[in-house]
Amino acid sequence: MSNTSNFREAIQKAQGQALVGPNVIKNALPFVGGGLIITALGSFGGLGVMTNNPGIFMPTFWVALIAQIALFFVASNIAAKGNNSTALPLLATYSLLTGYTLSGLIAVALGTAGVGIAGIGSAALACGVVFIAARQIGSNLSEEDGFALTRTVGLGVVGVLLAVVGQFIFTLFGGPVPQFLDIAISGFGVLIFVGASVVDFFILPRTYKDEQYLSAALSMYLTYINLFVFILRLLIAINRD
Repeated sequence: MSNTSNFREAIQKAQGQALVGPNVIKNALPFVGGGLIITALGSFGGLGVMTNNPGIFMPTFWVALIAQIALFFVASNIAAKGNNSTALPLLATYSLLTGYTLSGLIAVALGTAGVGIAGIGSAALACGVVFIAARQIGSNLSEEDGFALTRTVGLGVVGVLLAVVGQFIFTLFGGPVPQFLDIAISGFGVLIFVGASVVDFFILPRTYKDEQYLSAALSMYLTYINLFVFILRLLIAINRD
């Protein structure tokens, strides 16, 4: 959910502006794909640690999570200034750490009857389908519709963040979340990040110049990582005993 602050900033910058980076998404796409591949490698690494050295997974998970959060703010700030040569290795490291922290969720999916490797593959495929549809829709939105959707999705992202935090606190102190509530939160998250994928193709060319492609890539990367996470959470919740 780290893209909440970026999302609000993008809306503020884009208000009333024409395209400032007509080629920024085209420039960003290879880095989005590269980041997702690195994330997959990080997840494989996390699964390997859980299998071979389970005792050290949780300590390393918390270290990776803290480093991931710190790297997000540092790398996004550097990328926004157009210092791509410095930002690129930081973003690659961020992607690797993201994969490591996602390995716990992936392990749960692999161990859930009815999800498994097929469910993980389906979640990834669904993200690809959403990308294709979002590119067509978002690139053709009118100014009025685009900014209206952007504001709606922005509020939705905040709502999802609050719901997930509340769910975590409830689990920490009150036991497991009821299945119907888990399904509702996950389904809501899927809808919001499908909307965010459409918004990306509208808002990013109005926010970032062509040379700020790493900032655009980070925004798109976060959208599809979160979409993947919520689709996977939904599949797990539906198939939970």
